[in-house]
Amino acid sequence: MSDRDEFGAFLVGFIVGGLTGAVVSLLFAPQSGEETRALIKDKSIELRDKASVSAEQALAKAEAAAAEARARADDLARQLRERGMTAYEDVKARGKSALDAVRKTKKDESEAAA
Repeated sequence: MSDRDEFGAFLVGFIVGGLTGAVVSLLFAPQSGEETRALIKDKSIELRDKASVSAEQALAKAEAAAAEARARADDLARQLRERGMTAYEDVKARGKSALDAVRKTKKDESEAAA
């Protein structure tokens, strides 16, 4: 488990270091402040658009997965209903056979007693 912790710490340090480097490079770039602000604005708009597209794609995938799960659930419910009806019909037929056998036995006993 400590290997995971060490890797997680390394990953966090790597990301923080990368972001720090990006900020420092922007601050010390040979551009004017106005150009740097415009560049930051353009990049932020670009990132926002990419995030929006990614969110839309994730939503589409989630909706597709939900539709597939709904279809599978409906199919399983149909199969369960069919199996239940088959079991019901089987139990009903066995019960009827048993009842007929008991009635026949009672009838034979009453005829033998008479």
